[in-house]
Amino acid sequence: MSCSLHIRLLTLALLGMGLSASAQTPAGEPGGVGLAILTHKALVVPLEGAQVINNAIILVRDGRIEAVGSQAKMVAPNGYEIMDVGSNWVCPGFIDLHSHIAGSFGLNDTVYQTNPGLRITPAVIPGNPRLKLAVAGGVSTVLFIPGSGSNMGGQGVLLKVGAEKYEDMEIRNPGSLKIAQGDNPKRWGYGMGRIMMAWNLRQDLLRGKAYAAKWQAYERDGGVEPQRDIRLDVFRDLATRKTQISTHTQYYRLVLTTIIMLAREFGFATYIDHGSFDSYLTTPLAIEEGVAAILGPRQVMWPRPPTYDTDGQVHGSAWGFQKLGHKRIGFNTDAPVVPEEELSLQAAMGVRYGMDDSHADGIRGLTCIPAVTSGLENKIGSIVQGLDADFLIITGDPVDPRTSVEAVYQKGRRIYDTHTNRRRW
Repeated sequence: MSCSLHIRLLTLALLGMGLSASAQTPAGEPGGVGLAILTHKALVVPLEGAQVINNAIILVRDGRIEAVGSQAKMVAPNGYEIMDVGSNWVCPGFIDLHSHIAGSFGLNDTVYQTNPGLRITPAVIPGNPRLKLAVAGGVSTVLFIPGSGSNMGGQGVLLKVGAEKYEDMEIRNPGSLKIAQGDNPKRWGYGMGRIMMAWNLRQDLLRGKAYAAKWQAYERDGGVEPQRDIRLDVFRDLATRKTQISTHTQYYRLVLTTIIMLAREFGFATYIDHGSFDSYLTTPLAIEEGVAAILGPRQVMWPRPPTYDTDGQVHGSAWGFQKLGHKRIGFNTDAPVVPEEELSLQAAMGVRYGMDDSHADGIRGLTCIPAVTSGLENKIGSIVQGLDADFLIITGDPVDPRTSVEAVYQKGRRIYDTHTNRRRW
């Protein structure tokens, strides 16, 4: 007897006994009863407000956070399944906005120097072993993007990493338009200088913005429908800020060009996707233009006066951006450069090398900051009412490398735990 037939017969038998099929759906998932989670500490990390609730209760229903509060002020409704995690903590699933491990490396994004119409979605391999390790490390969402061999590698896709089918993985497509302004694209073709790269990028940005403006005018005023250009379609989403430009950009002068060209001149939602070395000196301009700093994997600065003014100390990029007042600092792995499952270690390094974590900036850089940066703050990144129930059960502070992930939930469904599965990480 096939597994699927066995399940169908079991469901019919339960219905014949007067039991609904939903009674067999695990608590918290769509179609199941509610789930009440009791924990000594919930890192709820909204963008604004209290970041932590001690002795918390979290209500999950139909795959979403129904409510969260103190156990002294809120109780589980009748019929809810109680899950007491004891001294363990609960926090949102981690989000990585720079990853290359959700599929194959067979996508060639260097045929042309700019490839705005190229989509990475055909390269996605659901449930591949690297993603399973990522889940065990607490990573719930990734932005899977092309490489940096060309100035404009193409369109990434935002994915939930725990699903087994692509349709269940996709959060938003396009997840970003990948632009690279670092050293890698200089190797393209006959060898490109930065002036030539900036000129070439600007030409496609001008074409794309004009193309998007034609469609906006048509949708607003009617008239003759513009001719569709699949290569430039992503600019329609950029123009309406439905997606962003994720930018491989490192040194001060490169990040300066990124902010001035992409954010100020063209007005696209843009974020820094490396932010290494002296790039933190662009912080005042980044704040002014609303450009977040998603840092990694190379984020440590050594004393090298006068280039890196670190007072003779080894500091991290996060220290520099934070010191100059930036509030939107996140972390990435550039996996497999740093293994995806080590995303939390990137935040730990940021704190170890100078970032002040007294206001939970480490965990914020793994959760709510990348969620807001990618426009997903109404779906993921915090444990607040209405968001997807993507959360972790962990043994302590997620920015402490000694902490381990005990269980991972996605939309209320348990996709990994160390009690019923072999510990992967």
